[in-house]
Parts: sequence; structure tokens; C-alpha cells
Amino acid sequence: MTVSKTETKHLIIGAGFVGLGMAQGLQAAGIPYDQVDASDDIGGNWYHGVYETAHIISSRKITQFTHFPMPEDYPDFPSAKQMRDYLNQFADHFNLRQNIELRRTVALVRPVENNLWEVTFENGEKRIYKGVLICNGHHWCKRLPEFEGQFNGEIIHSKDYKHPDQLKGKKLLVIGGGNSGCDLAAEAARVGEKSVLSLRNSVWFIPKSFAGVPVSDLVRWWMPEWLQRWITYGIIRLTFGKHESYGMPEPSYRLFEKHPTLNNEVPYYIKHGRIAPKPGVSRLDGWEVEFSDRTRETFDLIVCATGYHLSYPFLPPELRRVKGATVQCYGGTFLDDYKGLYYIGWGQARGGVGSLISAYAPMFCRCLQLQDEINVPLGLVLKEMGQSLPETHLSDPQQAFRQLKFWHLLFDGFAKKARQIDRRHPDFNNLPIAETEIQMSDRETVVR
Repeated sequence: MTVSKTETKHLIIGAGFVGLGMAQGLQAAGIPYDQVDASDDIGGNWYHGVYETAHIISSRKITQFTHFPMPEDYPDFPSAKQMRDYLNQFADHFNLRQNIELRRTVALVRPVENNLWEVTFENGEKRIYKGVLICNGHHWCKRLPEFEGQFNGEIIHSKDYKHPDQLKGKKLLVIGGGNSGCDLAAEAARVGEKSVLSLRNSVWFIPKSFAGVPVSDLVRWWMPEWLQRWITYGIIRLTFGKHESYGMPEPSYRLFEKHPTLNNEVPYYIKHGRIAPKPGVSRLDGWEVEFSDRTRETFDLIVCATGYHLSYPFLPPELRRVKGATVQCYGGTFLDDYKGLYYIGWGQARGGVGSLISAYAPMFCRCLQLQDEINVPLGLVLKEMGQSLPETHLSDPQQAFRQLKFWHLLFDGFAKKARQIDRRHPDFNNLPIAETEIQMSDRETVVR
């Protein structure tokens, strides 16, 4: 079995929006890297994971990479095809394809001697890397609910939906009030025989634009979250009014405590009688579904828009540091007990992935260069400086921008502190994990 020596390089796993943005950041900083993706083309979820009629929910202005604007003829909310085209243009403009290997599935990433990382691919090839950037996304490992009873029709996840023909003439039940669920309910309102949207808890419907301006573009960098929330509540009330006007209870959570749903169509179609809101599902019974309010409806298709698990199946169990929807790492990326492994792009900001990666990649590269100078993991430095582990996967992009500006300004002081902490841990080394240990741990997990 061949082992390739690439100890001076980092490996980027994933060539989607985040992976491409990080690759360009490493390239600009002169940091050597390889990049792999399991798919047969670049683009990640925009290539293989979204339905034909999808559009972005945050605006072009904040979704684009800051240093590579989208074409001027793009609308405020580009389509899935336009997003794929844009990412391909980005890769070509910065000559990123030369480092990308497609159809490369990673089977295992494990720490080995000398603080290096062994990467095993599905075909059995092994390579040794200095570090690994995990950018494999969080919209692929489908989360499906468990139902009481049996359903005679078809049950699919929203990721399995690709084209309106799948809904044409169908009696559709959509479970889940996120952005995909609402898009599908609205699509069924146009082409289906019946569209019902089941919500265990009502959601805040935020209009995609207000007074002709994308709502995301109304937010300014200096606005604290409470002010953003207050403004958005006002926009919701002026646009849609109260939930009771649509036969739904008001949500039990504050705005922004869950990932926002930007959708104008669901309230519109409810008012036209094309979408019927229902509470959570109680049980399935043949062709019928019983809801928690004891009402029953007949369906032939159920779409579960119930989200995704955050998953790293190629890591040893002890490095799958996932708690709920968060990765237990410092600074959103770094471990305190291993260096060279970086979890990137797992959080969910309220829009602006391109602009956030544009701001984050240069800072991350400075951190990689600092990691070369010290022995201890940067996560340990952040921990000893008093940083806590994350409690949520949600974030305010404006706060993230402010924090990144802050860290850029104070980075020299951070580096000095890191060197001081490094001197207190002169014997640090990553603990290697043998393949036999991983296989045994996985078997024990299956048995349990």
C-alpha cells in the first residue's frame, strides 16, 4: 500500500464555497496545500445538494467573496445555477483547480508520530500531511424524524428534492419551517394538488427585501444584535403583520435564536389558501397523517425538511468533537489537545458566507504561520487565555466581522502570549491514534 510523503503541506477536505475560499486564502499567503473533494466537480452543496429552483437567501452583496464580486448582471438573489457558475469563475480566476483532486473520498484522518496527520483515501492510498482543514460542509448528512405508525406514500428528505416535477399533482406534507421547507411548500402551492406545512413551533418569516432593498443589506457593521433584532421585528410587522392573521401561534423563541427563515411566499400562499399551516405530526396512518391538534389529512408524499447532522465520519471517534450542532473547539476552529486539525465552516452565520470567509481566511493563515512557530496547539493558547467552548452554532456576522478586525489589530500581542504559554508546555506532542484503536472503537460504538 503506497504512502505518499507530503509533510510540508496542508490538506483541504472539500471544494465547496468554504473550501474554495480557504484554498485561495492559503494560496495568497504562500502556504502549500492539496485539496480534495468526493464529488466529480467543485461547488459543494451548490453543485450536488440543492434543488433546481433554489436561490440564495442572503443578498449577492454579502454572499460574494469581498475580493471577487459577482457579475453585475446577477440579481440580488442569484439562482443555484448562477452560484455554481460564480464558484467556477472564482476557481478559474485564482487558478485553484491545479491543486484540486476530484472523486477523492477521504476514509480516515488520524494523528501519527511527529505531530503529523495520516490521510487514507477510499482507494487505499495514504498520505502524510502537516495539517488538515476540514471544510466538508454541514448540508449532507440527512436528519430524519422518527414517526409513530406507517405511511403508505413516499417519505423523502428535502435534500432528495431536485425538480418541481417531483411535486406536480401531489398531495404534499412538508415537515419543517426552515428555508428549504418553506421553498418546497411554496413550490407545491404552485404545482401540487395540496400543500401543507407542519411546524412544531411557528417560525419568524423574514421578508427577503424591504422597500426594494435586501433585508441583509440593511444591517451595518456597527449594529449590535439587539438593534438588528428590533429593526427586523419592525420589518416583519410592517410586511406580514401578526402570526394570528395566518392561523398560526407566535413563535416561542426570540428572533435570531434559531437560524432565520427568509421567505415571502409562505405567508402569501397561506392567504391564498394554497398552503395550510398545521402543528407537529402526531402519527402516520396509511395515507393519512394525524397532527397534534387531532386533525387528519390525506397525503401521498411527505418531505422532511428537518435539517442535517454535523458529521465527520472520517475522523476517529475521539476527534468527532460534536455536541449537538456545535464543534467543541476554540476560536471556532482549534483543538486544545491536538494541533494540525482545523474544523472550518461548521457554524451558521445569518448570511454572508463569502464575505465572512474573505475576512476569516487571512486571519486563519496568520494563525497557521504562528502554529509553525510554537509547539502547543492554538486551541490550548485560547483556552489558557480564558476562551470558552461554543454553546451555539449560530452567529451574528456583524459581530464576527468586528471580532476579526479586533484580532487583526491585536494579533502581535496574541502571538506574544502564545509564545509565553508555549514555554510552559515544552513536552507537548499530539497523541497518535492507531488504526486498530479506531476500528475497535467503531465496533464498540456499533455494539452499544
